[in-house]
Amino acid sequence: MYWTYLRRELAGRKKQTIIVAVGLAVAIALVIVVNSLSAGVRDAQAQALESVYGVGTDLTVTGAAAEPGEGGGQRFEFDSEAGETTDGTTSVSQSRLTADFMRGTLDASTIESVASLHGVAAASGALSLTNITFSGEMPDRSQMQQGGQGEAGGEPPSGGPDGAGGSAFDLNSFTVLGIDPEDTAVGPLSAVEVSEGRALDASDAGALVAVVDATYATTNEIAVGDTINVGGSDVEVVGIITSTSSDADTAANVYIPLDVAQSLAGLEDVVSTVYVQATSADQIEAVQAEIEGSVADVTVSSQSDLASTVSSSLSSASSLITNLGTWLSILVLAVALALAVLFTISGVTRRTREFGTLKAIGWSNGRVVGQVAGESVIQGLIGGAIGLAVGLAGIGIINLISPTISSTSSTTGQGGSGQGGGPMGGGFGGMAQQTATDVVLHAPVTLWVVAAAVGIAIAGGLIAGAFGGWRAARLSPAEALRSVG
Repeated sequence: MYWTYLRRELAGRKKQTIIVAVGLAVAIALVIVVNSLSAGVRDAQAQALESVYGVGTDLTVTGAAAEPGEGGGQRFEFDSEAGETTDGTTSVSQSRLTADFMRGTLDASTIESVASLHGVAAASGALSLTNITFSGEMPDRSQMQQGGQGEAGGEPPSGGPDGAGGSAFDLNSFTVLGIDPEDTAVGPLSAVEVSEGRALDASDAGALVAVVDATYATTNEIAVGDTINVGGSDVEVVGIITSTSSDADTAANVYIPLDVAQSLAGLEDVVSTVYVQATSADQIEAVQAEIEGSVADVTVSSQSDLASTVSSSLSSASSLITNLGTWLSILVLAVALALAVLFTISGVTRRTREFGTLKAIGWSNGRVVGQVAGESVIQGLIGGAIGLAVGLAGIGIINLISPTISSTSSTTGQGGSGQGGGPMGGGFGGMAQQTATDVVLHAPVTLWVVAAAVGIAIAGGLIAGAFGGWRAARLSPAEALRSVG
């Protein structure tokens, strides 16, 4: 009998049911879309940072910045026998593998020190370097000396391109990351996969072998089995790697064993970065504090710290959704609940004679309250179903459009996979690098969002029903019948 009466009452008050349901539906749909967009922006931010951080990494430890001018810049020196001379032109070429001159390094023992700390599950070191190749042609110096001892007014020596007598030089660079081939589960290589050849393994320690980023390999026509010049040595390419994320590049152009990188760069027993994995997410802050307290002159960064460097439209989207979207959702939800309560109380007031009669024939206050609350909950569920459908449709439209947002992340010491991607863009080293990434925004649908929609619908109905039931329970049968008599 309860359900029959409930159905008849709802059918007899279609206007109220529709208004209450639509109000809740709009609020629920907005909450669903805003929360899904917020999750999408977080995922996009993770994609933008994945290549430079590594999916298995919780913290990075780097050395303190060097003082300006400390260590000097890059210098290329050529003795009198350097290069090959043909037809009066000397061709010279030299490669240098160096660390960033404004970036400090860490003693290799730092890896073990960090790994021994409480809460650290794994630690791995890497040495970030830039390979710079200086090549070109210049007039033969022996001819220049002979010309200077000859007759006055003699012709200058021919040389340079097309016999112009001048010089032409090129400066090319690419980023190199020395990694421990025995431990790639933490750090940048934890976010890559092998597309050709093989990855580095423990047997590669001390060997002149490398894996190359796929984008860099394609641009420079490098294949597995080729050799590339790294720091003046021929290194065999044994594998081509790509990022596991289609929206992010790898952290460097070329990866070689850590001991080989140290030897070629003349930087024995040092690393530039230590990648750390905590035993659990709730240990990250404690581990960060412990490293800062036990290891001197280092900078310890968490993924959240790195995320704060992400800028451009990705940051704008995150700020917009976090601030405007959240407050708008709260405002619309509050208005919808207020409308539901007001319409329910208004409906109870218009049904004074009905409730007076029901109480006169024996209905208890609890039964009256249950009747009003039941009607409100059904109205809330109808609104929840409509809101869920509208919200999912909105998410579907967003995913169909797949808007692209850009991000610019400032990272320290590691280059991107673009050609010549040395820090500061010129290959001469620097403190930081900005990496621009275009990320496709997807709004995911999670079970908790669906559960939240149902919860809001039920809560809205119960709140409206509680106020309406309280109003109905206060009615006195005699007063109710007398007021309409």
